[in-house]
Amino acid sequence: MKPVVGVVVSNKMQKSVVVAVDRLFHHKIYNRYVKRTNKFMAHDEHDKCNIGDRVRLDPSRPLSKRKRWVVAEILKKARIYQPPSTDSISQSFSSAEASTSSST
Repeated sequence: MKPVVGVVVSNKMQKSVVVAVDRLFHHKIYNRYVKRTNKFMAHDEHDKCNIGDRVRLDPSRPLSKRKRWVVAEILKKARIYQPPSTDSISQSFSSAEASTSSST
C-alpha cells in the first residue's frame, strides 16, 4: 500500500480519526472522470487532528479491526472559527456605551 492524502471527517474517538480519500478515475463507457471517496480509520497518537485537516496516511500493521493506517503528518490545518472571548466583547460594549453617553 502506498501513502494516501485525505481530509479528516471525524475525530470523535480517542487516538483515532476517520479520513476521506477522494480519487478520480476514467470511466471507459461514459468517457468521463468519476470521483470516488473511500473512508479510512487512522491512528492519531497525540490527538492533534481536527475536522477539515488535510493529512497524509501511511500504512501500518493492523491496529484494530478497521485501523490499518497511521497519520504521518498534518499537511494543512483547517481554519476553525473561534468566537471572540467574553472579555473582548465586554470591552467593546463598554467602549461603545461610553461613546454614546458622551455624545448625549
